[in-house]
Order: sequence, then structure tokens, then C-alpha cells
Amino acid sequence: MDRTAFELTLQIALTVMAGIGAQVLGTYLRLPSIVFLLLFGILLGGDGVGLLQPRLFGEGLEVIVSLSVALILFEGGLDLQLRELSRVSNSLRNLVSFGVLITLLGGGMAAHWLGEFPWTIAFLYAALVVVTGPTVINPLLKQVKVDRQVSALLEGESVFIDPVGAILAVVVLDVILNGDADPVSVVSGLVLRLGIGGGIGALGGWLLSFTLKRATALSDELKNLVVLASVWGLFCLAQMIRSESGLMSMVIAGLVLSAAELPEERLLRRFKGQLTILAVSILFVLLAAELSIDSLFALGWGALWTVLVLMFVVRPVNIWVCTWNSDLNWRQKLFLCWVAPRGIVSASVASLFAILLTQNGINGGDSIKALVFLTILLTVFLQGLSAQWVARLLRITSNQATGAVIVGCSPLGRLIGRLFRDRGESVVLIDTDAAACDLAKAENFRVFSSSALDPSILEQAGLAKAGTFLALTNNAEVNLVLAQHAAEEFDPPRVLAATEVESNSPTKIQMAFAPQISLKTWNRYLEEQAVKLGETILRESDLPSQQARLKALIRVNELVPLLIERDQQLSVIAANEEWQIGDRVIYLLHDPRPRLLKQLSGESQPAMLVAEKQPRVEDLPIATLEANGDAVES
Repeated sequence: MDRTAFELTLQIALTVMAGIGAQVLGTYLRLPSIVFLLLFGILLGGDGVGLLQPRLFGEGLEVIVSLSVALILFEGGLDLQLRELSRVSNSLRNLVSFGVLITLLGGGMAAHWLGEFPWTIAFLYAALVVVTGPTVINPLLKQVKVDRQVSALLEGESVFIDPVGAILAVVVLDVILNGDADPVSVVSGLVLRLGIGGGIGALGGWLLSFTLKRATALSDELKNLVVLASVWGLFCLAQMIRSESGLMSMVIAGLVLSAAELPEERLLRRFKGQLTILAVSILFVLLAAELSIDSLFALGWGALWTVLVLMFVVRPVNIWVCTWNSDLNWRQKLFLCWVAPRGIVSASVASLFAILLTQNGINGGDSIKALVFLTILLTVFLQGLSAQWVARLLRITSNQATGAVIVGCSPLGRLIGRLFRDRGESVVLIDTDAAACDLAKAENFRVFSSSALDPSILEQAGLAKAGTFLALTNNAEVNLVLAQHAAEEFDPPRVLAATEVESNSPTKIQMAFAPQISLKTWNRYLEEQAVKLGETILRESDLPSQQARLKALIRVNELVPLLIERDQQLSVIAANEEWQIGDRVIYLLHDPRPRLLKQLSGESQPAMLVAEKQPRVEDLPIATLEANGDAVES
């Protein structure tokens, strides 16, 4: 290996080591990893110890950036939840249309009046910082858990606005280089690139999903590589037809493939997620290493004021205008105003544009690059590091994913499913009993029926996106096996199994309900309608006696606690649950009176017929516990 090849090999190795090290440090300290990626890049770059020299890659750096950004945007489209986006679709549409225009005008005027840039260069800067980007938003939202509407809107904006902003920046650059300021040409160039990219992405994504569903002979590993090759192929095809249209093709291809619901989608997401982490790590370290600190200080105070106006004036105006008719509350809107860090697309396109402007003899290329990086640094450090604190201050944090996957379409499983569904959470039921599945379908549940409880069916049920997994069959061993597979492969926040003994597995499996609870008995009670649905709130003044009464009834199998509501989160009660003051406990209480009345009247209905007449949750008698431990109807 000659010296030049060895130097490039060393550069790549150092970049990967620094990038992954930054990711590990961010995870360990529970801080956005992009903060450490920028710090490591600057430290190792020319203004630091000088170990990293991105210019050694020459034009190869642009190739690395282009293919990595394509992969990042594809993964962003693949991870978008269309069901969640439908709840904020109007606001999202506004953000990627009117919001782009507001940022373009506001950022351009700030750069011109405060940063003293010429109008053309000022609007080029504004076009570059229109984007937020999944490279910074997605890692940030993994660290900062906020409610679903806010996270869906931020994720959707970051993915869709990246190609729009990049294409807009190219159009503005064309105007600067060619002197063509015809509004019709500007708009047509933008629409044409978006249309070509969207069309190629949609067709390519559909063909790819069609092929993967029928390529049963291919292993999962080879399918992942087929997707990678196809993604880069679609990107290059779109770029050949129209420059910069490849970015939109990546987003749309990811969306189409996600909507296709591939059987091996979970493995594909894991593979693409790992590649994206690697791509983000390499790109941020390399581009930060190329940054000149002196160029930042040379911008002067006007540049600082430009970025601050973009953050604290333009962004809030953008959010309040685009979410005016939405059902978001003021706390959610305020958090959206605060969080808009710029990412890799801004940095990479700015680096490329600086070279193109210099080559064409136009001043301002290096200044634009420095101003974009100043924007990235300030937004990432100020907003990224404070996002968790701001979310807690505004009380919009959400500690758990929502939705449940329940194995067992028994009366008890359907009852728990209805309780979750009444809270607006998605519920999926799985069973091998066709008759039980039919009953669940009649209650409008999403049901998966299988001849055997194959663990792969958990993937089809969407466990990767659920907050709770509950194995509720009558076979304790099957419940434990399924729970272990769910915990190891999908890692939902809560994994519970109806077993008689605690699991010795190192995973976080919990025993559901209590060891003495008999599922067969309580399912029979529900079929006979010999139950009451009750709830109680644990109060500080009476907590010991309340717990004692509940546990006394549990011991004699007369009461089964089902769910607990804490901090506005509903979850299945575990056997070792430590109840706290303010908890709302929902339970079933055995009430033999309906069964006795039927016996006295001589009624003898088949169990299946009784099950078909199972009342809804809201029709069950309501029980409350009195101070003496007796239960009465309320």
C-alpha cells in the first residue's frame, strides 16, 4: 500500500472511530450524539490536532456525502408513521409549503440586513437553512420523549423538508450563477425536480416491494443488500434525469416500502438504521473537521444576530402560522418553536455550494459555508442540549410508547384490549382459536389468526411500534416463550406474561397480574357475566388499608387487578407492581349473582352463546371498594 492509499485508509478509520465513539458517548450521557460528533470533528480537524483532513478525499468527499444523504433520507421515509402523520397532516403540509416560504423570506432579510450579505447570497443562505433533517431530529426525539403529535410533526417536517430545501437551494444557486430571475423558471424548476423525484421514488419503491414479497428464495440478509443497491440505483437514476431530484425519490421510496408492510420489515429497519448511524457519524465528523473556526469569527456580530433572529423570530412565526387551525395546544406549539436544529443536508450542500461559487468567481462562498455551520452549531447546542428541559417545563413528555399486542382472544384478552382502545391506543390481538378470533373481529379488533403461535407473527402484528406486549394464553410455558422472544427481538417498553413463576431470563419480562390468578376461572366468570368492572384511586390518607383490602381479595381469587393508570399512562399491572399514591387501579371483581339467578331460573345457555352476548366495557356493572372491604355497585 503506497503512502497516499494508507493516508486515506487512516482518515476513514479515524473518522469511523471518532463517529462511533461520539454515538456511544451520547448514548451513555443521554445527550444528543450530534453534539459530540461536532466536537470530535472540530477537535480532530485542521483547527484542532490536525489528524483529520477531509480535503484529501478530493471529489470523493462529495460522493460519500451524496450516497450517505440518500441513505439517510430513505431511512427517514421508511420510519415515518403514516397513521401518526394523518393526525397532523394539515400542519405538516403547511410547514413544507408556507413554512418554507416564511423561512426563506425571514432568513434572507435577516442575513441581508443584519449579516450585511448581498440579497442573492442572503437568500441562498436562507434556502440552505430551510431544512431541519432526520439526522438531528430523530436522535433528538429518541433522547427526548415527547407526545406523539409533536414527535410525528417534527419527524415528518424533517424528512419532507430536506429534499424541498435542497432543491430550493439548487434553484436559488442557478439564479445566482445564470442570472435568470424569471419567477416562472424558478417555480417550474422546483416543481419539476420534486415531480421527477417523487415519481421515480414511488415507482421504484413499488417495484422493490413487489419483488421482495415474491423473492422467497433470498435470505433476509441478501434482501437487505438488494434494498441498499436499489436505493442507490434509484437515487442515481433520478440524478441523471434531473439534478437534485434524487433526494425526493429517496423519501418517497421509503414511504412506499413502509406502506407495503413487508414480512421482513423489522430486519430491514434494523439494517438501515445501523447504516444510517454509520453514515451520520462519518458525515458530521468529516464536515466538522473541515470547518475553519477563524471563518466563524470573521463573520462578526451581524452573523450571530442573523442566526438568533432565525431561531427566535422566524421559527416561531413559522410555527404559529402553519399550526393556526390545528388542535395543538400552546405548550406543544412552543416546543415546536424551540426545536429546529439544522443537520447534515445544510452542511453538505453548503460545502458544495462554497466550491461552486468560488469556481465561478463569485464572492461569498466561504462566508455562506461559515454562516451555515454557525447556524448548525448554535441550533444543535442551544436547542439540542435544552430540549429535554424545555419538554419537561412544558409538560409534554411521554415516557412510554402506546398501543398493545395481546396474545389471546379470550374474554379477558378482549376486555383488556377494549380498555386500551377506549384510551385511543391501537390494539392487535393474536390467537390460534378461529372462533375466538371471530369474536374479536366482531368487536372491531385488528386480529391475526394463526394455526400455531409462530414468533414471526409478532412482527406482522407491529410489535416493534407497540408499547405493551401481553402473553395471555392458557399455557404458561407458551406465554413465557413468546414473552422472551418479544423482549429479545422487539424490546417494547413493557413485556408481560401470564405465568406461574417469575422468569429467570435477563430480559425485562414481568409476570402479569398475580401467581394465584387463574385465567381459565376468570375467563369463565366473564362468559357467565359474573363480574363487575371496578376502579379505585390510591389516596395518601388511606393507602395502607386500600392496599390491604385489594391484596386480600386477590389472595382468595375474588379480584384481579388489570390495569394501572399513572402519570396519564395506562399499563397492565405486573405481579410485582409497586403501587403509588395517586395510582388509578382498574380491576375485575367476582360477582356470582348473575350465575345464581340463571341457575334458579333454570337457564342453561351454551358458553359460546353467552360469550357472544358479552357486554361492552361501559355496560359492565361498576364496583367500588368500601372501607370495610366489601364491594358495592356505584
